[in-house]
Amino acid sequence: MKHRIEQHFNDSIATKQRALGILSDAIDAAARSMVRTIMQGHKILSCGNGGSAGDAQHFSSEMLNRFERERRGLPAIALSTDTSTLTSIANDYSYDHVFARQVRALGTPGDLLLGISTSGRSANVIEAVDAAHEQGMDAVVLSGRDGGTLRAHLNDADIEICVPSDVTARIQEVHLLVIHCLCDLIDRQLFGEL
Repeated sequence: MKHRIEQHFNDSIATKQRALGILSDAIDAAARSMVRTIMQGHKILSCGNGGSAGDAQHFSSEMLNRFERERRGLPAIALSTDTSTLTSIANDYSYDHVFARQVRALGTPGDLLLGISTSGRSANVIEAVDAAHEQGMDAVVLSGRDGGTLRAHLNDADIEICVPSDVTARIQEVHLLVIHCLCDLIDRQLFGEL
């Protein structure tokens, strides 16, 4: 058992080390895009499924409440939290539409979508990205593997942060680190050094 635990830690460390050299520029660009969105009086909508839904909510809570400093709340909405809305859309239309319908109702030009899909193949996240574009919004997407079919739905203004791994657990671990990096960079750009 101890060997298995060590293997998980070592695999996580190795994935993060590979990701560092590949993802730094994209993380920086994503943070700048998010800061621009907030400074222009707009909000960030976030979405994902399963563990990625948890990550979307984690990001939103760090923005709305605080990350590592006292500051005012920042405008962010996780689209995976309202079970009545999610289940009514899934029941009346399909699960593929649960985020897109919310983006069309809540998103305005200048807002930003944070879409999270470890495989890059989540149909409802892909539809949310398409809906964001219809609303005049840009997107930042966190993905893994080869970026999946989500990659083909991005435009030139969008930013993809694709973790170089095929293992869902490793991708999710890096996604959480990316989210913490984004929160830190947003705070520093808006509020200065600690």
